[in-house]
Amino acid sequence: MRTLWRIISGFFTWTWRLLSFFRNLVLNLIFILVVLVGVGVWYQLRTPPEVPQRGALLLDITGVIVDKPSVTNKLGIISRQLLGANSDRLQENSLFDIVDAIRQAKDDHNITGIVLDLKDFAGADQPSMQYIGKALREFRDSGKPIIAYGSNYSQGQYYLASFANKIYLAPQGAVDLHGFATSGLYYKSLLDKLKITTHVFRVGTYKSAVEPFIRDDMSPAARDADSRWIGELWQNYLNTLAANRNITPQQVFPGAQALLAGLQQTGGDTAKYALDNKLVDELATHAQVEKALTKQFGWNKKNHQIRAVSIYNYPLRTPSDAGGAIAVIFANGAIMDGPETQGNVGGDTTAEQIREARLDPSVKAIVLRVNSPGGSVNASELIREELAAARQAGKPVVVSMGGMAASGGYWISTPANYIIANPNTLTGSIGIFGVINTVENSLSAIGVHSDGVSTSPLAQVSMTQALPPEVQQMMQLSIENGYKRFITLVAQSRHKTPDEIDQIAQGHVWTGQDAKNNGLVDSLGDFDDALKKAAELAKLKQWHQVYYQSEPSMLDKVIGMFDGSVKAMLPDALQAMLPAPLASASKEIMAQSNSLALFNDPRHRYAWCLNCSDIR
Repeated sequence: MRTLWRIISGFFTWTWRLLSFFRNLVLNLIFILVVLVGVGVWYQLRTPPEVPQRGALLLDITGVIVDKPSVTNKLGIISRQLLGANSDRLQENSLFDIVDAIRQAKDDHNITGIVLDLKDFAGADQPSMQYIGKALREFRDSGKPIIAYGSNYSQGQYYLASFANKIYLAPQGAVDLHGFATSGLYYKSLLDKLKITTHVFRVGTYKSAVEPFIRDDMSPAARDADSRWIGELWQNYLNTLAANRNITPQQVFPGAQALLAGLQQTGGDTAKYALDNKLVDELATHAQVEKALTKQFGWNKKNHQIRAVSIYNYPLRTPSDAGGAIAVIFANGAIMDGPETQGNVGGDTTAEQIREARLDPSVKAIVLRVNSPGGSVNASELIREELAAARQAGKPVVVSMGGMAASGGYWISTPANYIIANPNTLTGSIGIFGVINTVENSLSAIGVHSDGVSTSPLAQVSMTQALPPEVQQMMQLSIENGYKRFITLVAQSRHKTPDEIDQIAQGHVWTGQDAKNNGLVDSLGDFDDALKKAAELAKLKQWHQVYYQSEPSMLDKVIGMFDGSVKAMLPDALQAMLPAPLASASKEIMAQSNSLALFNDPRHRYAWCLNCSDIR
C-alpha cells in the first residue's frame, strides 16, 4: 500500500514540477517578448522620420478612421511590423492626421500627386469621409493628380476613390454599391425562455434603444423614424458620388432591379458594368496600373515599386504655436462613468480635461468634438456641468459634431455657445431609458429561491428577487424627471420652450440637416468651421489648436498592440468553424454585447442611441 502511495504521490509530484517548469518557461518567454517589443517601440519612436523623395503620397489607409485613435499611428506601424498584418483590420487612424497629411502634401514640392490604395480601408462614418474628401478636393484643385486603383471597391472605399481624377478597376473587379441598412438583434423570446424578468423604464415614443428587451422586432414608430434618416444618408451619399463623377445619382445606383438588368446586359460582368456607367475610368490589371503610375511618378529601383511614400511614413510638420490656443477635446465613443477606456468616453476623464482647459490662461476657447451615441446620464451631466463652467468663465465653447452626437452626445453639447453639425451627422435622440433585469423566475425554475427580511421594500433590490412595485414606480419617476431635465436643458440652450423641444424630442433621431431645420444646431459645417467659429468668438486673429488627450503608458501601448493582434486572430479562427450565417450572427451578438456591457450608470439611467451606429 505504501509503495502504491509513493507511486501515486511521485506521479503528481513530477506532474506538478513539469507544469511549473512550463508555466515559468511561458511567463519568461512572454516577459522577454514584452521587453523586446518595448525596446523596439522606444527605438522606433526615437528614430527621426525619413525625408520623402520626390513622388506620390500613397494613401494606403488600413483599418478604420476615427476622431481619436486608441493608439497613436506610429505605434500602429510598429504593431504591424512586429506582430504581422493580422491586426491591420482593427487599426484605428486619426481623421485629423490624415487630413493634415493631405493638406501638407498639397504644398510639398516633393509630393507630385496622390495614389489611393484602399484595399485595406475598413470604413468610417460619412462625415469623416466627407472631411477627407474636402482635403482631397483641395489637393486636386492645386493641380496635382489623384489616382485610385483597386481590385474591388466597397461603398466606403469608393466614396474616397470618387474624389480621384482617375479610377482604375481590375478587369474581374466590382464596385459594390448596394445601399445602407440597419440591423439589430431582439431578445424578448429568449428572455422569456430563460425566465428573465426585464423591467424597462423610458420616456419618448421613438426611444427604441430598449426595444431589443421588450420586442422580437422593430416597432412601427422606430421603423418609420429609421427609414427616414437612413434614406437621407443614402441620398446624400449618392449625391456626393454623382457630383464627383459628373453623372446623375440614378446612374450611380439605379435601384436593385435596374442594376440587375444592367448586369444581365453585360453577362454578369461587374467590371464592364462599372465602366459602362462611368463609375470607373479604365479597366486595368495591376501590372498595367503600375506601369501607368511609374510613368506618372517614377520608379524606385531600390524598393522595386513606384516612387511614393506611405501616409504612415510621411512626417507631419510640428504645428505652429502662434496666436491664442484653442483647446480641442474629444468625446469619442459611448459615454460611461469613471475614467476613459479604449474607444469610450470616460465622464471623469473628459470633465477633467475640460477643467484643465478652463483653468489654463493660455487657452482662449474650447472646441468639443463630439462623436458619440450617448450613454450614462450621470457621466453626461458631469461633462455638461464642466463645459458650462468653462463658458461661464468667459471661454467660448463650440461643439463640432462628427458622425454621431445623439442622446448623451447631444446632452453634453447643450452648454455650447455654438453648435456645428455635418449634414450627415446623426443627432437628437433626446430621450432617456432604464433597464433592470431580475432572474428570480430563472432561479425558481431550477429549484433556487431567494428570501429574507428587510426594513423597507426599497432595501430588497436584488437580481435574485422580484423588483418591488415601489422601486419600479421610483425608477419611472426618475426617468421622467431625467427626461424633463433633458428637454429643459435643450430648451434653455436653444432659446425655445420645453413644449417646443418635446415635440422634436421623444427619442427622435435627426440628421444634421433636419437638426438645423428644427433649431437643434446653429449651422452646418465641419471641424474647420468649428475652429474658425471658436476663434471668432474669442476674437483671435491668429490661433493654434491644442489637443487634450490622455496618453496611455508604455505598458498600455505594448499590451494594446498585443490585444489588437489577438482580437484580430481569435474571432476569425473561431468563426471559420461556423457556417457563414452563424459567423455573421456571432459578430452581431458580440457587437451588441459589448454595448450592453457598458451600462454602468449608478442610477440605471441612459441617454443612449444604440441603433445610431449600426449602419451597414
